[in-house]
Amino acid sequence: MKTITISDDVYEKLAKLKGKKSFSVIIDELIKKNVEKRIELLIESAEKTGYEDELEKISEEIRKGFKVRI
Repeated sequence: MKTITISDDVYEKLAKLKGKKSFSVIIDELIKKNVEKRIELLIESAEKTGYEDELEKISEEIRKGFKVRI
């Protein structure tokens, strides 16, 4: 376990989001959502180039690495 320091305003925002979850869980969920959004944007961009199949394979590996649900 590690200790991090965040600003008071960020703490308040996280506290509102977390409900009964731990701060670690809510931060992890936010990171996963961000990764998933970036993957989706990459795939959308790739559709225009014809490389969407290759990018989908790569994104699958990224999702596995971050344990993001498909």
